[in-house]
Amino acid sequence: MSNQESSDRPLLAWTLGDVAGVGPELVVQAWPSPEVHALCRPVVIGSPDVLRRVIKDLGSPVRIEPISVDDIPGITSSSEIMPCFDPTEIAVDHLTLGQVHAAAGQAAHDYLVAGIDLAVAGIVEGIVTLPLHKEGLHAAGLPYPGHTEILAERTGSREYGMMLYRRGLGVLHVTLHMSLRKALDSITQSAIEEKIALIDTMMRQLAVPEPRLAVAALNPHASDGGLFGHEEASIVSPAVERAKVKGFDVVGPIPADTLFVRASKGEFDGVVALYHDQGHIALKLLGWREAVNITVGLPIVRTSVAHGTAYDIVGQGKSDPTSLLEALRVASLLCRSRRRLRNGEVL
Repeated sequence: MSNQESSDRPLLAWTLGDVAGVGPELVVQAWPSPEVHALCRPVVIGSPDVLRRVIKDLGSPVRIEPISVDDIPGITSSSEIMPCFDPTEIAVDHLTLGQVHAAAGQAAHDYLVAGIDLAVAGIVEGIVTLPLHKEGLHAAGLPYPGHTEILAERTGSREYGMMLYRRGLGVLHVTLHMSLRKALDSITQSAIEEKIALIDTMMRQLAVPEPRLAVAALNPHASDGGLFGHEEASIVSPAVERAKVKGFDVVGPIPADTLFVRASKGEFDGVVALYHDQGHIALKLLGWREAVNITVGLPIVRTSVAHGTAYDIVGQGKSDPTSLLEALRVASLLCRSRRRLRNGEVL
């Protein structure tokens, strides 16, 4: 492969996530795929010892090559050799699989922060994250509900969100990891307008030049003219109308039970869901294996698998790297789109 071809492929850091979960398995399963190395130049941020153990358990031919930060810019991909940078001194190779560990939570955090810092510094073009465990974070004394909030804090991002993406359809959430009761109080006109703008920008980077957007209703039947609540009239509709004035192609509020049916048939490119489960359930039912988690509003590219640590199946040979491969495809596309934007091209 020529130097030109190598440089065209984005350098992507894979953060290993919680080592007691399926993240290490997925990395080892996906690594030998020729598609991986056609899409990007990958480097893993995590524990070499954990990866060696998984390689042995799976009978994989991949070999680990421990590297330093200084080695990362010159990485070339190989389906046989996995370059791995370990940014922490926390020992995690002895931890029992499928259980919450403070050490695993702290290490997952350290892997993620190292990946973020590399991307912010421009050493890598983006990061692809494997799942961490929220209870593991809290066991380590880290008060974060998940990846999204760490990413936003570390990059200094104020307007951001979690978007699930599958085969041309994006679903961005107004509220995320909080109780439903608290989420209802957090749904505001300004928050909905912000998410409309964010999903429009992201869908353009995902090769949709004129995104068709829709906003979900909160109440059943969009409240049926106020019979089941006032939020559609007082919050959602005004936000949609203001977004239209700003030039966004957006409609709503539309009852969620019909909105996602219409979106699945191609009527919309992006949906703004008002709370976590409203968006997650619908998109994952369409096909969770092909779904990708994208953090929008960041100065860096970040994609992830759209599932958790899967403690219940880790070590049993049941893990499926499909979502990881999709996350790599999307990250590569976003890196190329951002290159075009830096060159002044209009998406």
